[in-house]
Amino acid sequence: MVRMSAEERRESVIRAAITEFARTGYHGTSTEAIARRVGVSQPYLFRLFANKQAIFLAASERCLFDVRRIFEDAAEGLDPEAAVHAMAVAYQRLISEDPDKLMMQMQTYVAVAAAESAGDHEFGRSVRAGWEALWDSVHLTLGADPNETTMFLAYGMLVNTLVAMGFQGDHRVWTGFYDSARPVGGPPAGPATR
Repeated sequence: MVRMSAEERRESVIRAAITEFARTGYHGTSTEAIARRVGVSQPYLFRLFANKQAIFLAASERCLFDVRRIFEDAAEGLDPEAAVHAMAVAYQRLISEDPDKLMMQMQTYVAVAAAESAGDHEFGRSVRAGWEALWDSVHLTLGADPNETTMFLAYGMLVNTLVAMGFQGDHRVWTGFYDSARPVGGPPAGPATR
């Protein structure tokens, strides 16, 4: 049996944490559940991460990083107009193939909002930094046009919301999006205004 390095274990904890937090949120997820999913003891988990909050933040940061990387890969070498469509299609693929990434994003927003309302402004700082890096990447890809950046990300948030609530792809709430090849149950590939 091959032993995993601490870094490989850390990666497996982040993947497990994304799944667990995506399903039951920050407060509903126990570190025991994460440790069990990875196949390690809870004390070992805390050798890799200082506490539950550190695990959650690592999972949130990974989620935002993965979305940014998917956008960058999809848009590489394309002009802004083609990049919008390529990024939208890549994101549709991501949330269709790995719905935990979408739900982890949604849980992240809820956890940060709850912490902020309770006066804990540090909790969201790294999440906001990850979101800002995502915004900057999209912004540069779309020709540094703030309106295009805002529109793309706003449509993305609408897609997140509609998919998270379970609206099927043929439902009327998707009106205004384009992509005649949209699968039933999946989001459209991009905004209708393109």
